[in-house]
Amino acid sequence: MEKNLTRRDLLEASLLLAGLGVSVPGLSPRAQTTVENLVEFQRVVAANRILANEGVVDAFGHVSVRDPRNPERYVMSYSRSPSLVELEDLLEFEADGSKVNPDDPRRPYGERVIHGAIYEARPDVNAVVHNHSYAVVPFSVSTIPLRPIVHVASVIGGEIPVWDMRDNFGDTDMLVRNMEMSRELAQVLGENTCLLIRGHGAVVVGESIKQAVMAAVYLQVNAQLVSQALAMGEPEYLSPREIEQSSATQFSPLGLDRAWEYYCVRAGVDPV
Repeated sequence: MEKNLTRRDLLEASLLLAGLGVSVPGLSPRAQTTVENLVEFQRVVAANRILANEGVVDAFGHVSVRDPRNPERYVMSYSRSPSLVELEDLLEFEADGSKVNPDDPRRPYGERVIHGAIYEARPDVNAVVHNHSYAVVPFSVSTIPLRPIVHVASVIGGEIPVWDMRDNFGDTDMLVRNMEMSRELAQVLGENTCLLIRGHGAVVVGESIKQAVMAAVYLQVNAQLVSQALAMGEPEYLSPREIEQSSATQFSPLGLDRAWEYYCVRAGVDPV
């Protein structure tokens, strides 16, 4: 975090983090940038709480944001359960997953390297979610494709590849622990929004924290609906054009800001 801020700077930061969106006249550009960064980091906290509250993550799973101060780095919590994450738990990481402050004793997530490899491969991505949603996992081990069948889930995209780490790494403990594995994961993800990891979970990306969180939530919702629809027969999936138009609406301020506020309130956090 920035140092040497005045009490006035910190006051505005507190107001913004409370969701009040107040601007103090005469705030220096440096202080304003600091306030904006604090808001972005508070959204990481909100994202963790939302994903936990919606059951997308449990004791495991994590979310990160590309560091707005240095796009070659990213910010995420140290290794804590998402429902417990606070602002002071966030750490900065280099692209290879090493801590910017190596003297910090807090243990990082073992699979943080997933995030770095995706940021490295995808300049358009500014937020990454990794989860083990139990509704989603069955689609990583079956021949049934996971594609959107409801308009709110159009944000997951029309193609969701499945990555099987056994192809090049053999039998493992099923965790993605190094950059070699992570870069292969990122390559399979390609330009898509979501990727399934066989027998493990999913990775979801977005241009913003809000987008990544909404896509992760609706990936799970869509998986549940597809499972229900399969019990009734062959589902009717959304067409490519329907996905394109509907996702544009869902990610517009009309849809995204409304959904973000809703899920923040459900999780008991301020809709920053």
